Amino acid sequence: MRWIRHLLLDDWQARRAFPRAVLASIAGAVAENEKRHRGELRFVVEGGLPLGALLAGQSSRQRAVELFGRLGVWDTEDNAGVLVYLLLADRRVEIVADRGIHARVGATAWETICGQMQRAFAEGRFEQGALLGLAAIGDLLAVHFPPLDENPNELPDAPVVL
Repeated sequence: MRWIRHLLLDDWQARRAFPRAVLASIAGAVAENEKRHRGELRFVVEGGLPLGALLAGQSSRQRAVELFGRLGVWDTEDNAGVLVYLLLADRRVEIVADRGIHARVGATAWETICGQMQRAFAEGRFEQGALLGLAAIGDLLAVHFPPLDENPNELPDAPVVL
């Protein structure tokens, strides 16, 4: 059954859940959020896994870790990059945080945020769920990585739809 969901959930369906206006709203939220801390946020939506990942039995968590590396979220000055990954076919949200922030926050906080986002997404509230999750992550980053005088934007703010 998983194969069918992944092969049938394509880019069009991901764009239907996250149209341009919602993606722009998320990008704006990331940009505004990053003014409150030194962390960097990336938001990625994927309809279904690519065929190679399906054949390998890749989980949503494994895919999120792969994208964390591929998108360079690990490569921030303070090791405070956070990737939010949504895999629509599995209805899963994964948060992968760099070692600097993860060591201070711990897995329970990330799991709580993922759960809140998944509930909103299950109700079809994609924009609200995304903004809720980004705000909660931003609150954690603001506590543990408050901004300095210089706060460069190290990663793009725009969400990625795969």
